[in-house]
Amino acid sequence: MPLLEPEANYLLCIEKYLTIINFCLMLSPMLEHHPRRRHLHTSVRQLPLHAADDLRFIRETMERSASFTAVPGWGQVAMGVTALGAAFVARLQAAPSAWLQVWLGEALVAVAIGLTAIRSKAQRTGLPLTSGPGRKFAVTFLPPMAAGALLTVILYRAGLVRDLPGAWLLLYGTGVVTGGAFSVAIVPVMGACFMMAGAAALLAPAAWGNCFMAAGFGGLHVAFGLWIARRYGG
Repeated sequence: MPLLEPEANYLLCIEKYLTIINFCLMLSPMLEHHPRRRHLHTSVRQLPLHAADDLRFIRETMERSASFTAVPGWGQVAMGVTALGAAFVARLQAAPSAWLQVWLGEALVAVAIGLTAIRSKAQRTGLPLTSGPGRKFAVTFLPPMAAGALLTVILYRAGLVRDLPGAWLLLYGTGVVTGGAFSVAIVPVMGACFMMAGAAALLAPAAWGNCFMAAGFGGLHVAFGLWIARRYGG
């Protein structure tokens, strides 16, 4: 039996009404959980910021613990200045033994300046000198220095004082390269420059030895000391 038009409209309205109610019932749980999802999404977005700070802190801590950063810039500048003064005084000496005494005195002054500057920078940066990197730096730096001291005695007894500038520069550069492996990147570069200066001094005429000493222990210390002081603080 066909429905009359008013009845058909009435049933159609009921069907639409029930459809709307059903849709609202389905949508209501989604609306309830939407703020939680929004809050969760916000917290997830904030995690990378904290994670980046944590990773930056961990990276800086690992860099400090893995490298000896107490290499003094201004201390090297002072060592270079005293070396230039020693080169001027040594040039005036006629006897090889007097020349040697001037440079041995300069070596003692440089050691005192270096140790004082390293200790001062270590205290400012809060880096213990007995830390792992500090011990590794000392262990790898000191053997070439001991070899240089022994070679000084041997060459002096053999009457080969003219070979001392090249030997000193070469062995000092070797110690800086090996010790610099546990320090900032510029330190091994400085050591390589000392090694090249030493090699050149050994191949050059003996009369140039004092000039190589001034250029190496004076000029290189001043140049790299200023770089380290500017880039790595003191």
